Amino acid sequence: MNYKIFIVGALFLGFSFSAKTQENTYTVSMKEAQEYALDRNKQLQNVRNDVQIAAEQFRQARGQGLPQINGSLDYMTNFNYEAMLNFGGGGESTPPDINYGLLDPGDLEILKLLQKMNAPSATSIKMTDQSNAQIQVSQLIFGGQYWIGLETAKIAQILAQQNVKLTELDVLENVANTYQLILATEDIMKVIDRNISNLEDIKQHTQNMYAAGMAEQTDVDQISISLSGLKNQQNAMQRSISLNYNMLRYQMGIDFDKEIVLTDSLNTIMTALETSTGLTMEFNIAQNPSYQIIETQVEMQEKMINMEKWAYAPTLTGFYSYTEKLMTSGFDISPNNAAGLNLSIPIFSSGVRKANLSKARIELDKANRSKEMLSEQLQLQNNQLRYELANAYENYNTQKNNVLVAERVLSSIQNKYKQGLVSSLDLTQANTNYLQAESNYLNSSIDLMQSNLKLEKLYNNL
Repeated sequence: MNYKIFIVGALFLGFSFSAKTQENTYTVSMKEAQEYALDRNKQLQNVRNDVQIAAEQFRQARGQGLPQINGSLDYMTNFNYEAMLNFGGGGESTPPDINYGLLDPGDLEILKLLQKMNAPSATSIKMTDQSNAQIQVSQLIFGGQYWIGLETAKIAQILAQQNVKLTELDVLENVANTYQLILATEDIMKVIDRNISNLEDIKQHTQNMYAAGMAEQTDVDQISISLSGLKNQQNAMQRSISLNYNMLRYQMGIDFDKEIVLTDSLNTIMTALETSTGLTMEFNIAQNPSYQIIETQVEMQEKMINMEKWAYAPTLTGFYSYTEKLMTSGFDISPNNAAGLNLSIPIFSSGVRKANLSKARIELDKANRSKEMLSEQLQLQNNQLRYELANAYENYNTQKNNVLVAERVLSSIQNKYKQGLVSSLDLTQANTNYLQAESNYLNSSIDLMQSNLKLEKLYNNL
């Protein structure tokens, strides 16, 4: 967003909250407006929700390795099906001739038993309805990917928190820029109001002189044109101020029907900047939020490589189940209790695991290169912003002195005009020069404030 006030030619043609003065009025300093925005800004609230989501995702990942308990209830009917079971030799047979007198008593008993078992027999089992209630407990015993995934989820939480910090800096910068822009626009509005008042007095004086035959109609017309242009600019500035107040309400999270009263003045802010600017600070890249985020992203990519490596390792899981047989058939030999271990061993994946590992290594290489690029960009940005701030500070001092000179010249020309020593054209030109000087001064003030805010944001010092 460009916060400068552009005036064409001669301007003839922009969480500790203060107490409310009234129910619908908020009185705030710039610092209070920033603190209130940190609590109410909707974009910031969404980013903070991402932190909560990351926390829930960590709990979700952690839960995968904790005991899992599942229950089930089933019912099955066989429509009273009757199963026939046939035990025996499957038909009549003629026993071989045996001389029982030659067998000892023990062998004789065994032979009789075998003949009895070989005799044909049949029975049936009626398949009644069945219903079981089961509860099963499982527990991951060993799984390398699980532990790496848990560490990755922790890093994701850190990354979400760092994004909150970066968004907070954006909100602080935007609120400060809008607040300062309102102050600068209101100041130029005051200058225009004073100028209109002065020109109206001069116009009345010129009309009196024209009526007395001491001035020409063109003198009156020239001042009328200047006055009309200033009034148009006055209306444009008023609309700009209303727009900027709405922007500030949006950034602070305040309803658009609420009134905001600013307690800081442009002079107070500029006086503070004159004594201390970002040029007095030293740049520590490790404190920059963007650099902190990319460091975390590199760490996450390193964890992803470890996770893909663990894809080659086996996974061991234990389980226990208990089944309560609510309804059963007459023929049921399944146990109520069961426990066991499951060892999953990866053997061959047609290169999938290798491809995943190679991809993770390439992603890490990209992340490290992005980190190096960001480091270089931040160093360049630091040099550029310090250069811009130094220029803005010098230009501000120059324009400030120019305003004093232009004001003295205008006052002198106005006095001479009233005495008839200069023409209306001279007066109009002096007025134009003064308004241009004020415009340049306010633009230089905005440049200085913006440059200082950018450097403080880079240093994580807002």
